[in-house]
Amino acid sequence: MVLDIWRSFRTLPVWVQVWVAVVLVPVNLLPLAFLDQPQGHLIAWFAISGMALNVPIMLGARGMSGAMALPHILCWVPLVIIATLLLFSEETLSPAFAGFLRVLMIVDITSLVFDFRDAARWLRSRQAP
Repeated sequence: MVLDIWRSFRTLPVWVQVWVAVVLVPVNLLPLAFLDQPQGHLIAWFAISGMALNVPIMLGARGMSGAMALPHILCWVPLVIIATLLLFSEETLSPAFAGFLRVLMIVDITSLVFDFRDAARWLRSRQAP
């Protein structure tokens, strides 16, 4: 089954593989380095949950699926809202954390643009004729 998932991942366009492996996953794991910051635990929870909830989807589909956009939407929309509120709050944020939040928002908003499209396609494909 893991091999099926790997093969499915490798059929994605190279730029998508690079985006996921080099940018999306590492950036969404990085909140673990900021757990001591304001809302750090909540940000880490949403960031990692957006990825972790895809594991059962990949196992069920035995590979990549458009349904994988749904956990991103469910978790990363609130994450982006929380990060935005934090950046505009009176809360004292370390410069590293504030910079990281900006990067996280850019990465996750970029992903969400594709996720909303992919989720809509996947949902349409599930509708009865």
